[in-house]
Amino acid sequence: MGNPLDPQEFRRQAHMVVDFIADYYQDIEKYPVRSQVEPGYLPKLLPKSSPTCPEPIETILQDVKAHILPGLTHWQSPNYFAFFPASASIAGHGLAGANALPSKVLPFSGNGGGVLQGTTCEVILCTLVAARDRVLSRIGRENIGKLVVYGSDQTHCSFQKASRIVGIHQCNFRIIKTDKSTSFALSPDLLRTTISADVEAGLIPIYVCATVGTTSTTSVDPLGPICNVAQDYTMWVHVDAAYAGNTCICPEFRHFIDGVEGANSFSMNAHKWFFTTHDCCCLWVREPSALVKSLSTNPEYLRSKTTDSKQVVDYKDWQITLSRRFRALKLWLVLRSYGVEILRNLIRSHVEMAKLFEGFLATDKRFEIVVPRNFALVCFRISPSAINMLATIGENDYSANIFGSGGACCGGLELSTYEKCINDVNCKLLESINSSGHIYMTHAVVDGVFVLRFAVGATLTEEQHVFMAWEIVKEHADATLNMYKFGKL
Repeated sequence: MGNPLDPQEFRRQAHMVVDFIADYYQDIEKYPVRSQVEPGYLPKLLPKSSPTCPEPIETILQDVKAHILPGLTHWQSPNYFAFFPASASIAGHGLAGANALPSKVLPFSGNGGGVLQGTTCEVILCTLVAARDRVLSRIGRENIGKLVVYGSDQTHCSFQKASRIVGIHQCNFRIIKTDKSTSFALSPDLLRTTISADVEAGLIPIYVCATVGTTSTTSVDPLGPICNVAQDYTMWVHVDAAYAGNTCICPEFRHFIDGVEGANSFSMNAHKWFFTTHDCCCLWVREPSALVKSLSTNPEYLRSKTTDSKQVVDYKDWQITLSRRFRALKLWLVLRSYGVEILRNLIRSHVEMAKLFEGFLATDKRFEIVVPRNFALVCFRISPSAINMLATIGENDYSANIFGSGGACCGGLELSTYEKCINDVNCKLLESINSSGHIYMTHAVVDGVFVLRFAVGATLTEEQHVFMAWEIVKEHADATLNMYKFGKL
């Protein structure tokens, strides 16, 4: 049996894998963007048991290409416009300075500090634990049932999950409704009213999660006013800027985080739009000691003179896990390899491509832009007027063809038959587009409205891909409206 770490064999196999990856990126547009296979396809292709004898790397890579790649949704495809980007680069903590964060959260010019976590889910959990314990240390742990946390109906679902994990009663998880009048941003006035009512009821507000760039529409909560409300009740404010925080390296987008100096913590995902491979979530906190008090562990087998003397920052006490991946290395390589100015220009180019697609929609009366665009996400749909026009052609009411079908998923809201009809048409449009395999988009439901999300941000995307995407959207919109017109939906 050979040495599993034989240097020469490692070199040979590494070269083959690099060639495999390079060929994949070179040919990535040959694959359907969204996987076209049926669930359960892979077990049918795999052997019933593990191999007894070793197999050559050549055979393994052939199987990866033949069996694994068809099952992938290709997030790095230039025709990927779904969810948010998971950008990568060849290089794959000066970032706080590049984002122009306030000095009080910086590790050397202020009392704050930063740590690289895995995902936003971990960040919210860690900061929520710190906020909980900060209050319970003062009022007693027996009062945990009185603690209340706040977010909007656009706040990421990881917030509710984290609140369950830390023991917040779900009846004390406040979801504040947003609407189109504020572009689905959290209202500071509604927040204050809700908190005031809870205080009068004998409850204890501890935490509010504000968002810069919500998942559904990239709406931006007003940080300054929210922090002012929270300060009146000595609450922890976390700013979730997982996607949009990346844009703040560009001066023209910095205003979206105005007021962040009043927050207790701020996070962004470098793996979303900073060309750093998954996972890499950057968290900055104003008072690191709050995290350490809640998350520190000091068993004898982890003690050393260095840590005992506080000469180093022991990041195991800033996170859930004990061990850490070397996330800093890949982020450092990205910053060194490209520099802030190139990274700024890449983000700007994606925003410009989103503006291009937005312009196409604005000139076509069949479509409407549902919410204003802030970054590189465009939320749109086939407009009600386009559907109404078809429904009134001739003597027949064509809208009756799909009335009563139940419509698209609308977040549990009670919708009229008319609203369900419009949502259903747009749901059919999205599925038709994605089934083609040419491009991939996702959807959101905001205030009962089904919207298609066109998110530009894949590293390989260029203007030609946006032009192609627009042609595909028009083609499938024509087909969908024709099917609706002739009662085939």
